[in-house]
Amino acid sequence: MSLDVESPANRRIIGTARLKNRRHRDAEGRFLIEGMREVARALDASVGIGEVFFAPGIASAPATALVDRAAGAGIPVTTVSAAAFAKLSVRQGPDGIVAVAPTWSIHPEELDADVVLVAEGIEKPGNLGAMLRSADAVGAAVLIADPMVDPFNPNAVRASQGSLFTVPFAIAGREDAVAWCRSRGPVVVATPEAVRTYWEVPLTGPVSIVIGAEHEGVSDAWDDVGTEVRIPMSGAADSLNASVAAALILFEAARQRLSTG
Repeated sequence: MSLDVESPANRRIIGTARLKNRRHRDAEGRFLIEGMREVARALDASVGIGEVFFAPGIASAPATALVDRAAGAGIPVTTVSAAAFAKLSVRQGPDGIVAVAPTWSIHPEELDADVVLVAEGIEKPGNLGAMLRSADAVGAAVLIADPMVDPFNPNAVRASQGSLFTVPFAIAGREDAVAWCRSRGPVVVATPEAVRTYWEVPLTGPVSIVIGAEHEGVSDAWDDVGTEVRIPMSGAADSLNASVAAALILFEAARQRLSTG
């Protein structure tokens, strides 16, 4: 098969690869979607993919079928060499498909869900992606407050396993996030200093669940905003991964809803 692009030094490849960097994502309003599962879910969600880069030399038959689907939907497909694809990829053992799509953002007022996970100051893209995945599992929305990492980071996209395209999310500064959560109803703030455990508080109505940064926890801005809860720890560790903490409380909210439904 003849390739549209062979050299990793090609200007289009270099320009597209810059989207790995947040500064360029913010400036251009575009991001990378790598992998068959992620691209397929982006297509399902009609996120407006503008172009697909495809490396037939390393792709499997399912990846080829997915590219055919994209082309059938009128999306331009550029075939590239394995060396050129490596410039775009962030993965070990890539499957040969990367899409480019526009970023988006909605206002917190547009988050139409009873349960909203507030992810404050999250630093690791894998954690943010996993939080989106857990939110998807329970039908929650996500408010990304004072973000250190954006949801369009390639590793966040991957960790979300396509939930980025199905979970309603908004991005806001810390003060705006606090004000919005106060206005909509009960707020539950996860902190190890709390007296009550997370299963002791009602999570059945409209509720905002606040999870803080990996090392610092929630900021002082959330003091006296809502009910503080803790996740009991009996071992040597004094805290859980932020995404694990979020999953525990989200699924407790789901359990309570099933019990009262």
